[in-house]
Amino acid sequence: MQQYQGQLSATPGRIAIVAARFNELVVKELIAGALDTLQRHGFAEQQLCLVRVPGAYEVPLACKWLAGSGRYAGLIALGCVIRGETPHFDFVAQAANSGLMQVSLESGLPIGFGILTVENLEQALARAGSKAGNKGSDAALALLEQMSLALQIKELAS
Repeated sequence: MQQYQGQLSATPGRIAIVAARFNELVVKELIAGALDTLQRHGFAEQQLCLVRVPGAYEVPLACKWLAGSGRYAGLIALGCVIRGETPHFDFVAQAANSGLMQVSLESGLPIGFGILTVENLEQALARAGSKAGNKGSDAALALLEQMSLALQIKELAS
């Protein structure tokens, strides 16, 4: 039986990181984690692009625009949605999640998902580089694996 699995290595192409400005204290650490991971795995600075949007709600549309450009082999979506006292959290978190899945499925472009949905700032900071690791880095690793797997599957089809 043949098995296929993505590898954690640089693949050809460019990567765009789409990051929300809202909750900047957290998101800047997610960006740093993603960039560090990509560079440690062989991506040069000229292969990387950072796009900033107002908040997590706006991330899927920017990803759609980038996916449609044909210039990128993969995208990383970063943001942080912290639960408040209103249902706003649920709407934004669901819209970001569904929107990114839709963009990925429609475009065939892998998207590393690094939008935190947390109860409070303490949880967010823990996931942005302290106790719980860095979810920006994790999103970059997931993207690298998917990009590698995509290349393998494309070779099968040819």
